[in-house]
Amino acid sequence: MTQSFFQDLRERAVEIHVEDHLRSRIERGDKLRVKLGLDPTAPDIHIGHLVVLDVLRAFQDHGHTVVLIVGDFSAMIGDPSGRSETRPILTREQIDANAKTYFDPIFLVLDRDRTEVHGNSEWLAKLSAADVLRLLGKATLQQVLQREDFAQRLKEGAAVGAHEILYPFNQAYDSVAVRADVEIGGTDQLFNLLFGRDIQEAYGQEPQDIAVFPLLEGLDGTQKMSKSLGNYIGVSEAPEQIYGKTMSIPDRLLEKYVRLTSGMPRAEMDEVLALKPRDAKAALAHRLVHRLHGEEAAARAEKDFETKFRRREMPEDVPERFVMDLEDVPGSLVEAGLARSRGDARRLIEQGGVRVNSEKIGLDWKLRDGDVVQVGKRNFVRIRKR
Repeated sequence: MTQSFFQDLRERAVEIHVEDHLRSRIERGDKLRVKLGLDPTAPDIHIGHLVVLDVLRAFQDHGHTVVLIVGDFSAMIGDPSGRSETRPILTREQIDANAKTYFDPIFLVLDRDRTEVHGNSEWLAKLSAADVLRLLGKATLQQVLQREDFAQRLKEGAAVGAHEILYPFNQAYDSVAVRADVEIGGTDQLFNLLFGRDIQEAYGQEPQDIAVFPLLEGLDGTQKMSKSLGNYIGVSEAPEQIYGKTMSIPDRLLEKYVRLTSGMPRAEMDEVLALKPRDAKAALAHRLVHRLHGEEAAARAEKDFETKFRRREMPEDVPERFVMDLEDVPGSLVEAGLARSRGDARRLIEQGGVRVNSEKIGLDWKLRDGDVVQVGKRNFVRIRKR
């Protein structure tokens, strides 16, 4: 069983360091402490987090302990991974409010009794100035500036805040504090996780093995799913919203969503992906709502979608149109070819001739990426953010 568990882990992961070492620990039955860091810089979590949460649950099911680290101290710096600019510094009140939204959704997937939860303020807030200097002395500035995001910003002449350099040290020290055997994360966290190995070794600990997993693109089909970009499906959203948003994912990302978020057995995934895209999306939408809210909610959300969309004779293949500003509805109608001019667009809206997701809209409406806009009886367009 341990061999099949490692094989499944290997197939899910993009990279594992050090693969042979982790395999041997799993196959000889070592009980591992598996760490995941959560960055509470935005409230709530989205289905992109299911990728790593499902991996953590698999570790739990094989007898290992999951250690969740909420970055309630390091979030005051903000994770610079993939950032082209310095994050704003959050207040403690903002961080605490965001962190509170995490745990009910997380424990829909994880076993609460086999999960340790820590805020890294438990140890980072207690470090003296001398302790911080000793921590910084465990690595070089050159090592830190090898980060792709830092290097790119320096190349472009963009600012890198001095405080941002502390972030990888803080995340690495988290691994020291909880004596992590394994750390997992998205591919954008590879540098931080490797850096954690170096710092653990500098503190005399055996370095953690690490595994990184694919990032899930959002509903726009291009950028990583993110609350701040508005291209997400929130785990805590209403069942009808989860179902409807899932039906709007781009066809080319359907297989990735099914593989990474459905939690289905592989044979069932293959059956779903053999369906027509619309039917496959409906199967995935039902599955996601079932996972997060239960079968009754899934059936209700499916019926709601059928009532609003299919019974209004929405065509099977809705063409996509890209627009610049989702908040500018008249302009978006013109860009999408649904109105001749802004004046024509305003007239159509005022006369009740424009529906978004089957709902009549007013001039104050704000579109969302993936919304289906209908003008007249037969003109349907799926709006995408350019």
